[in-house]
Amino acid sequence: MTDTPDNDTTRGARLPRTIDAAGWNERYGQHDLLWSAEPNRFLVQEVGDLAPGNALDVACGEGRNAVWLAEQGWRVTGVDFSSVALARARAVAARRGVAVDWVEADLVDWEPPTGFDLVVVLYLHPPAPLRRRILRRMARSVGPGGTLLVVAHDRSNLTVGHGGPQDPSLLYGPEDVSSDVGDLLRVARADRVRRPVDTPDGPVEAVDLLVRACRDERWTVPGASVG
Repeated sequence: MTDTPDNDTTRGARLPRTIDAAGWNERYGQHDLLWSAEPNRFLVQEVGDLAPGNALDVACGEGRNAVWLAEQGWRVTGVDFSSVALARARAVAARRGVAVDWVEADLVDWEPPTGFDLVVVLYLHPPAPLRRRILRRMARSVGPGGTLLVVAHDRSNLTVGHGGPQDPSLLYGPEDVSSDVGDLLRVARADRVRRPVDTPDGPVEAVDLLVRACRDERWTVPGASVG
């Protein structure tokens, strides 16, 4: 299959949304810090062997992962559609003395530049057609030798894990991500992984999906590049 935008059957379609920017702004506004300030454990594990370059944090929220990447020497772009979350992300980056390029944009319409050495998509749970559109776009933004890392609440978490979306239509598995991007990138890892979670009733486990995919060094894409 040729890697062209026409392969994305959702392109140009009206796709369902679960929550808009205003809804997320309201949610972020109800908490001092909605998510943990620490970087995602799987991000830390999976990028430790990569040389820092240009990174894109998709749906970056309050910026914990983007800021951590910047502290490791990456040149980071963080994109989210919540202005409240991005304001917090800017403040966190300033306090920790790192520079991140923050972009306020809706992933439904945003076209990322190409040539990233690392693209991370963590806990993004739109409906399946929208997920496929976004992941394929992000896969195309990975440059030669680059890596796409996707981590999310696994479908099985609904019955055997803790937390995450309770709507089955928003959950997926590593096989779905592999199907979404497998014709664009080489899938190096596609697993279900367990993540410890502390609760008032004691420690429990969540089940996540983890997919790591790579762009062959020989691949090139026309158009703009980053950096």
